Amino acid sequence: MKLTTKGRYAVSALADIAASGGAGPVALSDVALRQGISLSYLEQLFAKLRKAGLVSSARGVSGGYQLTAPASDIRVADIVAAVDEEIRTTACAPGSLTGCQGTSARCLTHDLWDELGRQIEIFLNAVTLDDILEKRIAGMAAVNAPKMERIEAAE
Repeated sequence: MKLTTKGRYAVSALADIAASGGAGPVALSDVALRQGISLSYLEQLFAKLRKAGLVSSARGVSGGYQLTAPASDIRVADIVAAVDEEIRTTACAPGSLTGCQGTSARCLTHDLWDELGRQIEIFLNAVTLDDILEKRIAGMAAVNAPKMERIEAAE
């Protein structure tokens, strides 16, 4: 499983724009410079983000992009989905008759990786751009963490 640069760069770029505080459109060239992302790559991503309704654009000297909703209303999962990023944790396609091993059988660990994919989806749906800006991410995954007593008792 791998989150590619499309998803990571799209989230970073929108967090950069959100950090501007909505003071008007932000030039992609400025985002590219601050985030260390190719401008041409950002232009491709922002075409998809605009089509998904996450950003709007303004032309002209003071043009650029701005968020279409408050940072607290934009979830990371929506950003990742907008740039056609699919996070797959299994080798088989969801709903496919062909299993993980290229046959009709699924691998022994299929349920583990499938559930991991669900947990990633739940987590990304729970995180907003505002959470990123306000540094509320650290510790969020601990919400569903197993209790240490159960782990120690099992040993």
